[in-house]
This record gives sequence, structure tokens and C-alpha cells, in this order.
Amino acid sequence: MGMAEGAVVLGKRRGRARELAAPAICFRQATGAASAALQGVGRDCVMVGERIRRLSLFHPRHRMQSVPAATFDQAYYQRFYFNKKTRVVDAAHAERLSAFLAAYLQYLRLPVRRVLDMGCGIGLWRELIARHFPGASYHGVEISDYLCQRYGWEHGSVIDYAARTPFDLVICQGVLPYLNPPDLRRALANLGRLSRGALYIEAVSREDYERDVIDEELTDARQFRHRAALYRRGLREHMLELGGGVWLSRQAEVPLFALEYMGGS
Repeated sequence: MGMAEGAVVLGKRRGRARELAAPAICFRQATGAASAALQGVGRDCVMVGERIRRLSLFHPRHRMQSVPAATFDQAYYQRFYFNKKTRVVDAAHAERLSAFLAAYLQYLRLPVRRVLDMGCGIGLWRELIARHFPGASYHGVEISDYLCQRYGWEHGSVIDYAARTPFDLVICQGVLPYLNPPDLRRALANLGRLSRGALYIEAVSREDYERDVIDEELTDARQFRHRAALYRRGLREHMLELGGGVWLSRQAEVPLFALEYMGGS
């Protein structure tokens, strides 16, 4: 897996409304005569839309099993990383994101000597870490047999990967939406244990789809659409949410003002 894994955030180009969103959007956006014609059947439309929403839970992306490791083969990476027409990797986005993360951790005076890239994909973070944190060691872990053979990453899963010593910075980008709820909870708890400093997480949530900020034509439809609250509940035991996808371990000896983290009082 890895950076911007299988998900595309819409910029100037708006994605087409599809699946269960389409009926609701048609009803809400209707105006004039069309709106008047719909008013008499509005309640029925809403009820049908709700039934479609509930049935959508049985869509393959909402199956009870996490996406199997065999999914992340050569064809997967050809589509989402190497094919110019379908890839989701954005070098400019990666540059901005790494600069933001490094600047924030430097502002907090959080020492970064050991970095774990969980689900490192093709290793886009390796060069960025070397640039922003000179001297820090970079360790990539990947569940894809194909990538482990190609790049030499350590084979492992975010669900149960263990390390003798926690890391100063853990990165987990685009991995978690491929897990079902039980596996996701285990993975979040494990990430909290693996970090003694900072954790950066990027994962699309159901709210992102509902707000129409995801390009569904390019985004991998096999991802689960978990609520953002599920991610937050799974991390709060070990971490403090700083914003921007950045979390700070409760073990880190970093003084924070109350307004610098969620839940401060």
C-alpha cells in the first residue's frame, strides 16, 4: 500500500454522483416545476433512498472480511501507481504533506530518529524522511508480497506488526480503509503502541464520500467507508489528536497548550 492509497480527493474536477447518492441528490437539487412535481412523492423518495443506503451495506466494499493481501499485486500497483491515466500518486501533494508534517514536529521539538512507514508501498516517504529528518532511520513494512520482493521491505501487517522498540514517528497512509471494523480496531490499537512520539494517518471516511470530496472514478471501490468517529475512538487510548492527520503519543514528553489538541480543556 502507501501514499494516497487508492483514493483521490477532488480538486477542480468534480466526480459524478453514483450509487445511493444519486437519488438523494436528484431530489434535493430539483427546482421549479420539477421540484413541485416531486413534492407529492418526496417522502416516498426519501424512504426508497434510505432503503438503498441500508442495502448498500451489503456491497462488496462493505463485506465482513478485510481486503485480502493478495489484492495488492503487480496489477494493483500498475493501476494506482504507475499508469498515468489511473494512478492516484501526486508528487506535489507528497511534497506539501511531508513539509507540513516535518515543520509541525520540529515546532513541537519532537525528536525524530526512527521512522516506521506502515504500508509503505513503493517507498515514497523514504526520500522525504531523509530530506526532512537527516540522520533518521527509515523502516518500511508492507503486506504486499510483490512489493516486498521488488523493494526489499519487511513483510508485515498493520494489525499485528510488533517492534522491540517503539518509533518516534509512525506513518500509515491509505492502509486502514481496506480493513473491516474488527481488524481496524486492532490496527489502530497497534499503531498507538508502535509510536512513542508522533503518528500520521491518512484514511478516507464515509463523511468524505457524503461531502462529495472523493473522486469515485479513481478511488478503489474495495475500501470500507468507516465513520471518522471509529478511527478516533480507536486511537484516543494511546494518542492525542493534533489535527491535520497528526497524532501525538500520550507517552511523549511534549507540553501542549489546551487549544493545540482535540479534547483540551
